[in-house]
Amino acid sequence: MSQLFATAIGGSIGALMRFWVATSIYAWLGRGFPYGTLFVNVSGSFLMGLLTELMLQRFALSVEYRAAILIGFLGAYTTFSTFAIETLYLIEEGSFSKAGLNVVLSVMLCLTAVWSGLIIGRQLFANDLYPWLGHGFPYVRLASCLVVAFLLGVLAETVFRRMHLTLENRAMILVTLMGMMTVASTLHLFTGLAESKTDFQGLIGIFAITALGSAAAVWAGLQAGRQL
Repeated sequence: MSQLFATAIGGSIGALMRFWVATSIYAWLGRGFPYGTLFVNVSGSFLMGLLTELMLQRFALSVEYRAAILIGFLGAYTTFSTFAIETLYLIEEGSFSKAGLNVVLSVMLCLTAVWSGLIIGRQLFANDLYPWLGHGFPYVRLASCLVVAFLLGVLAETVFRRMHLTLENRAMILVTLMGMMTVASTLHLFTGLAESKTDFQGLIGIFAITALGSAAAVWAGLQAGRQL
């Protein structure tokens, strides 16, 4: 019964969080494309990979906590059924390119996100924390990349307001911008490592750091640009 109660509590919180996050995304980008559902599914997939690794392998939490978070919260936070109905609506409207893009992005990004979460979870509390802590990790380079991403966010918001771009065009520009920043930052950090760390998981770990950091910095820059 305690597992059922924990799942119910986690599910209620996850459903409320999904509603708040998706509604916020749609208010920002509009409903021309299922941005909100795509975001919650991708972010939920990342959390599923990360928390599964941490809760099952690193900390071995009780079944009640696992039920509340993995089954309850994340099960209610993510939504495959909404993804399916929104894709069907796009097909009925004749927006076949948007429907196909939604399917491809949802599958690829969700798989990438859950994989990245697993890798981060495996490295975060491993015996060797490199490249996460110490050992010559180029923190100054990371900080400079985040500053550049922040300034690009401010610049992007300024350009958006002056050119009166549609929400779809803004979204495409932002996705491209964050993608370029992530790749450039990953290469910049990787070449600045004091020690040779060329294994694939290490590179993916750096990529995950820069992806999350760049997205947060660009978002902060957009918010700052709106206040200017």
